[in-house]
Amino acid sequence: MIEFRCSAILFDLDGVLIDSTRSVDRQWRAWAREKSIDEEKVMAIAHGVRTIEVIRAVAPHLDAAAEVRWLEGREAEDQVDVAVMPGAAQLVAAIPDGKWCVVTSGTRHLASARLRLGGLPVPKVLITADDVTNGKPHPEPYLKGAAGLGFKPEECLVIEDAPAGIRSAHAAGMKAIGLASTYPASALSDADVVVEKLAQILVSLKAARMLEISIG
Repeated sequence: MIEFRCSAILFDLDGVLIDSTRSVDRQWRAWAREKSIDEEKVMAIAHGVRTIEVIRAVAPHLDAAAEVRWLEGREAEDQVDVAVMPGAAQLVAAIPDGKWCVVTSGTRHLASARLRLGGLPVPKVLITADDVTNGKPHPEPYLKGAAGLGFKPEECLVIEDAPAGIRSAHAAGMKAIGLASTYPASALSDADVVVEKLAQILVSLKAARMLEISIG
């Protein structure tokens, strides 16, 4: 059994706590078709990265900020196939308040909408695309998450479903558990450990309020 000890757990949102992969895929493909952009080129980089950075990469001729507002507004309204990930509610409930947060590449509006839709609590610390200058795989998002919780980066553990997020966590000096939901396990090989389901991650509170994470 693999075990970690940490002071806090930082969760990515889409593909980790909320199953939104089909909605994300649907809206990005619709946007690409409307803008006459190669869908596969968009989807190759769309998951785990800020929307504004994807748009800048594939359509530098467009007003990226305006496209973000339009696209993420559509995503927030699209509730078809969007649901809480199996085991997410139980895992979050096992962690004391102030020892977990969400670090997402989506906007605050989109992240809050998806958490509410999934019936999950909106954490006190919610780091979104609106809060950073540099998105994943840059370390800034996870560094801000740790700072918001009041812990050193090396005291934190990240749960991620995307290669860009895993690289962000490691660049921030954190361990990362990869969840093979959006990407196959082979694409998450940089993670410290890869799991197929959140139910494999067991959390308990130990001495000095340290969290012990066991991978079953």
